[in-house]
Amino acid sequence: MQSDTLLTMRSITKTFPGVRALDQVEFDLHKGEVHVLVGENGAGKSTLIKILSGAYRMDAGEIVIDNKPVEIRNPRDAADLGIFTIYQEIMLVPPLTVAENIFLGELQTRAGVVDWGEVRRKSRQLLDKLGAPQIPLNAPLKDLGIAQQQLVAIARALRRQTRILIMDEPTSSLTPTEIEQLFNTIRSLKSEGVGIIYISHRLEEIKQIGDRITVMRDGKVIGTLPVREAQKQAIVRMMVGRDVLVEPRACRTQAGEPVLRVEHFSVPGRLHDICLEVKRGEVVGVAGLIGAGRTELARALFGADKGGRGDVYLDGMPVRIRSPYDAITAGMALVPEDRKIQGIVGVLSVQVNLMLAYGNRHYPALINFGEDKRITQEYIDKLSIRTPTAAKRLMELSGGNQQKVVLARWLCMTLKVLILDEVTRGIDVGAKAEIYRFIDDLACAGYGILMISSELPEILTLSDRILVMHQGRITGEFSRQEATQERIMLKAIGGEN
Repeated sequence: MQSDTLLTMRSITKTFPGVRALDQVEFDLHKGEVHVLVGENGAGKSTLIKILSGAYRMDAGEIVIDNKPVEIRNPRDAADLGIFTIYQEIMLVPPLTVAENIFLGELQTRAGVVDWGEVRRKSRQLLDKLGAPQIPLNAPLKDLGIAQQQLVAIARALRRQTRILIMDEPTSSLTPTEIEQLFNTIRSLKSEGVGIIYISHRLEEIKQIGDRITVMRDGKVIGTLPVREAQKQAIVRMMVGRDVLVEPRACRTQAGEPVLRVEHFSVPGRLHDICLEVKRGEVVGVAGLIGAGRTELARALFGADKGGRGDVYLDGMPVRIRSPYDAITAGMALVPEDRKIQGIVGVLSVQVNLMLAYGNRHYPALINFGEDKRITQEYIDKLSIRTPTAAKRLMELSGGNQQKVVLARWLCMTLKVLILDEVTRGIDVGAKAEIYRFIDDLACAGYGILMISSELPEILTLSDRILVMHQGRITGEFSRQEATQERIMLKAIGGEN
């Protein structure tokens, strides 16, 4: 064991009913190191970090910190050992303020009175350290975007005596500027001797921030190597057991007539004079920075947010969309940005989640359970959804498989337009390639697709045309041939030329 080894996990084994989630896993972490952990959804990464953070108890194995065996029975034990986890899904309290969330569960009092001035002062110091001085301390967390909520969670971790920091997809909702600020914070923590376990599906980030990389597949460690020796395609091959090649647009033909047309569409204070169209068989990408208004546009068009004013046409006919039900009835669907909160009912089964919209559309007064079961199995097979049974609770599936269920919910309907908001957020490279193929198949079948993404390579790969938004307006439009990352980013920051 190296003298600078902070953590060693030996022969970690965990079994759930019918599934061996971890099989004799070996993992270690050095002081001042970023050890990147990658693998497909369901590979065992989340189970491993939940054991380390006290959310799960291992069936067998040993955890050693500072050369001493330790027992982690619950999250309090982990906290006492200096282990803190920032999950991809923000684990904070939305109604509380930013400052209250940073000090959640640890508000210090003098004679029973909280020193709010001190709480706010320390909270501001932490957010300034993260390069986020614009985040208001007294604002309810629920009023912030996902990117800002992520920064609040990181600030909460920084205020504790953290020795081992686990970061689960921390950049999934951050802008390039915010990512660089986060990386600077990570480098600062490394210099202080903090060991960081960094989980990411964005393989391009690994060389920027990682020191070593461990690849997991099917509950086992496939290999560990220095990041400087890691080649992207080799990592992908280790993750999925095969080469993954994304070659979309294989059968895409020239787009047809406009299926969606939006004219002079506005939401007071959010969207300003939006004009766009999506043709049959066309993927229109929507790029922009956090806060540009992309999600607001998707939700307003779908009727999930009120206040939209303007003209919307489907197949040339004017439609009035006041609610999601109106949108679904007219032939429009939305895969939302926040899968956990807006896209699924995790405690319900795969079948119930998949059939949520279908049941309301076709037989509102009578549920045909036999038909539901048949359709569910059809789409489990069609989309390669990994679940032991359709009765499995959706929250127990990996993020990629949850997203496939959300997609399947709409594919079994009669649709004209599909709006995708960050459809591959938090999804591994194998599932992402599958979803790319689904999108391409849908375009080939004549669907009109409006696709919002913060990943410019994804936008450039899948889109036929690209719209760029800035401060609630469309500031640029490019054909696939004209678009480059530089030209898109210039428009995204409000540049004219």
